[in-house]
Amino acid sequence: MPTLTDIKVPDIGDFSDVPVIDVFVRPGDTVIVDDTLVTLESDKATMDVPATIAGVIEEVLVKPGDKVSEGSLLVRVRETKDEGCREQQSISDVAPAVREIGREAERATPLPAVTTSPAAEPSSANLPHASPSIRAYARELGVDLRQIAPTGPKGRILREDVTAHVKDIMTSKGDTSAGSGPEGHLDLLPWPKVDFARFGAIDARPLSRIQKISGQNLARNWVMIPAVTYHEDADITDLEAFRVRLNKESGEGGARLTLLAFLIKACVRALQEFPVLNSSLDGDTLILKKYFHIGFAADTPNGLVVPVVKEADRKGIFEIAAETGELARQAREGKLKPVDMQGASFTVSSLGGIGGTSFSPIINAPEVAILGVNKSAMKPVWDGQSFQPRLILPLSLTADHRVIDGALATRFNVYLAQLLSDFRRVTL
Repeated sequence: MPTLTDIKVPDIGDFSDVPVIDVFVRPGDTVIVDDTLVTLESDKATMDVPATIAGVIEEVLVKPGDKVSEGSLLVRVRETKDEGCREQQSISDVAPAVREIGREAERATPLPAVTTSPAAEPSSANLPHASPSIRAYARELGVDLRQIAPTGPKGRILREDVTAHVKDIMTSKGDTSAGSGPEGHLDLLPWPKVDFARFGAIDARPLSRIQKISGQNLARNWVMIPAVTYHEDADITDLEAFRVRLNKESGEGGARLTLLAFLIKACVRALQEFPVLNSSLDGDTLILKKYFHIGFAADTPNGLVVPVVKEADRKGIFEIAAETGELARQAREGKLKPVDMQGASFTVSSLGGIGGTSFSPIINAPEVAILGVNKSAMKPVWDGQSFQPRLILPLSLTADHRVIDGALATRFNVYLAQLLSDFRRVTL
């Protein structure tokens, strides 16, 4: 007798009541290990829940719009022993195998983005017949599969059908009503509609899911937070010499110290001295945090994400350097789990590996401050008698002015610069 296996929501960190935004299978579909079954979306990440066994979908127990938590039942699968399927894996082998944003779902060539009016979410009972990879492909382009005429066998939608549908929409003259976007809620003029192709060749590419989610969060934070950026220079001549010396002593096979690790440690000490910057505003209440979880912006092919170094106050420089390196690697590979991006009390955004002299980072709500760092440069500094070449690191602190005034922000910056100029102060 065939075995029925329940597939449930795996470990998704502290999230609960997470909305189901896509269901990729329906009863009767055949899946193999790692095929995407459903997609969940929290306020910080989008997660694909994969099949943990090969088989035939017997029952789908969720639909778009449902809210689920860890352990919620998603689908029942009747296991198969087909030789064509990949080797089966038990739930204990793969849980919590959650795919983060960035799986490109077998996309080959980027296609133009499609702007359509969102239709009501389909239930799992009336989903068009298409493979999980085709559903993911359509989802990336914002296409409603119910609007596509299938050409495959037994009414199955093919990749070519999705592509043709996109081309049809791009060549049609659809209208979008004024004020339908965010500008409508702010009583602003409608966003200008321009046929850019009239002026020359163009290449239209859809935003990645990370960019979409980050854009929504950043736009909200930019509008809602009265933020001011304060700039300061830190003399890191001695610190950089110390870092280079330690790396040489470690040898090629040893742990590599980065400036980011020293920055995180110095920020922890500065936050201990100025605890208001390690807080969050909850209505009329200021939540002062006793923990020091430091987020850092990590660049990935699909956009910026912010992994978090937990309890940075209890970790040494080498430990922080190793952890940030590993988290950055997982971010680039799209393997970060939701728990890896939760709980930050302060964030560091470093562009030191790229360049620049200063910038105004956007606060990552509900935090009240964020530190931006640019590339250090040798500059002449007057020591009272002559100019001396010193390595100067630009610091840019953006703070929520409802909580942090200019005097407090400047004192924090000055203190942080003092720590970086003489790192022995961190131990005091």
